[in-house]
Amino acid sequence: MFPVLFWTPWDPLIFLAFGLALWAQFRVKGTYNKWSQVEASSGLTGYEAARRLLDRHGLFDVPVEPVQGQLTDHYDPIKRVVRLSESVFYERSIAAVSVACHEVGHAIQHAQRYPMLVLRHRMFPVVNLASGIAPFLFLVGILLQAANLILLGIIFFAAAVAFQLVTLPVEFNASSRARKLMTAEGFITRAEEAGVAKVLNAAALTYVAATLVAVLELLRFVWIFTQSRE
Repeated sequence: MFPVLFWTPWDPLIFLAFGLALWAQFRVKGTYNKWSQVEASSGLTGYEAARRLLDRHGLFDVPVEPVQGQLTDHYDPIKRVVRLSESVFYERSIAAVSVACHEVGHAIQHAQRYPMLVLRHRMFPVVNLASGIAPFLFLVGILLQAANLILLGIIFFAAAVAFQLVTLPVEFNASSRARKLMTAEGFITRAEEAGVAKVLNAAALTYVAATLVAVLELLRFVWIFTQSRE
């Protein structure tokens, strides 16, 4: 018999995790806005900092491009391009330099074949498909009372959760690289390290919160499946 789907023992934790995720989003925006008002002592723009780090590591063929939007910064491993939001690209703030160097951290990971990044890239095609199919399988399984479809949906969703778990060390490592390189290259002073840490830690918290939500959702689906077997 299938349980009532509108409540499970995991729901309170999921609501708390969603609250944490929303708070993390507000925090990263607030932290970025705060430190975007503080100019880095080096006077470098996000673009200049990124370009210098790339060149220092021999990545002369990796371009740095501006992209529209706020906090849309990312490294594209397929086209091997660092893309920075316009505010990060042009501004000379601690926030801009921190975000730019974080994205360069991903480019360096790629060049050095950082194991967790390689794993994430290999998982992506499968996870991209699985994450789209999983909710459909789960819903159809519930409607048709087909436990096998629910289980298949859980397996696909678990793949997406695994991808998010793998993403965590990738992001933490990129931030760690950024902080060390920024200090070593003289992009920031010792006094500015606290600001850099706050910007990068706030961004990392969004990944942690999103992963927590995904893990709890997976446990919720597993609970529903086990109840359907009774």
